Amino acid sequence: MICMNLTIVYDDEPSDNPDLIADHGFSCWIESDDDVILFDTGSMGDILLHNLKHCGKDPSMISKIVISHEHYDHNGGLSLLLSRLHQAKVYRIDQRPSPSSIDTIAVNEPIHIAKGIFSTGRLPGNPLDEQSLILDVGDAVVALAGCSHSGVGNILEAAKQKGVVIGLIGGFHGFSAFEIITNLSFVCPCHCTAHKKKIHGLFPDMTRICQLGSTFDLDEMI
Repeated sequence: MICMNLTIVYDDEPSDNPDLIADHGFSCWIESDDDVILFDTGSMGDILLHNLKHCGKDPSMISKIVISHEHYDHNGGLSLLLSRLHQAKVYRIDQRPSPSSIDTIAVNEPIHIAKGIFSTGRLPGNPLDEQSLILDVGDAVVALAGCSHSGVGNILEAAKQKGVVIGLIGGFHGFSAFEIITNLSFVCPCHCTAHKKKIHGLFPDMTRICQLGSTFDLDEMI
């Protein structure tokens, strides 16, 4: 089994830690046995770097960056972050210019990102297409979404290609078809989720709190 730990390093929801700066946007630090991957970069690079520092995360450890979609609150911190990295691979569904030391990979089809970590590939969305991540935790998988513009149901269907989906973490936007998540073991609504309180009320036992600085050990959650 691959050990995988997630830390929310950019989010709208304030932290109990006064050193962290809450801001509109999303970024999740993924640390596995073999890699450190940053999923999205929030809105502002200076806030992202500040929060990484105060979460005890060294940006130089990042080997891969995945941008879920090209809205400012998910890609806004990328330029400043890349200026601090000597090498990295960036996975985007829309090709954008990057420094020469950065390997930018255009994602359309589902693709292997790292050991146990896969992209859903480009999923049609409104107003933008989006990619989500599928995290293989052994006998099951967890989906990690940026804003779910492509629809929670479509993301879960894409994740099923890699195994039984037991969890969903990230921004759910205006998602309200709550019956879709009934059979999951846990959900963690973050960032842009419009109906956080409703989800917590309907699924109090399976809903995890997402706020800036939240950490999740996926081994303990399955």
